[in-house]
Amino acid sequence: MQSHTDQQLLNQAAGGDTAALGLLYDRYGRLVFSVALRIVGERGSAEEITQDVFLRLWQHAERYNAERGSLMAWILTITQRRAIDELRSRRHTSQRREIELPETLPLGGSDHAQNTQLRTDLQQALSALPAAQREAIEGVFFGGLSRQDMAQRMGSPLPTINTRIRLGMEKLRALLGDDQW
Repeated sequence: MQSHTDQQLLNQAAGGDTAALGLLYDRYGRLVFSVALRIVGERGSAEEITQDVFLRLWQHAERYNAERGSLMAWILTITQRRAIDELRSRRHTSQRREIELPETLPLGGSDHAQNTQLRTDLQQALSALPAAQREAIEGVFFGGLSRQDMAQRMGSPLPTINTRIRLGMEKLRALLGDDQW
């Protein structure tokens, strides 16, 4: 199962294969957790969001459309929306945190060296993106902004922001490689 594509694993998970869902979790769990943590700022809430994202992935796998973007982008969109919902439910009124990656990508027993390397790789990949794509991705996935808020902030139409995010996520996927994310 190690060489299966995301699409193959998602199809298997949709058919009830828990091992396939586990492999998707292994591929994306740390990233989902770090994005959720960056948005909500609380480890416990980020863990719950991570669990909820993979539960939704399991329950709604058929909603994924590969023509609209990569699985990673879809998972991160679910994560971002779920985290914003969490903030809204708390009626969170503190100022938005500065956009930066967490010092570690903590999740289930990963060692510090591996987390540090993942963080470094992600920072390098983000810095390789065009500025508009990088700003849109950082604002939406790490800054807790909705896509509409990001469009207003950047002074661009929403479809333009969506395209920047989609293209940026495709480039990140290519830069980071399937095996790491």
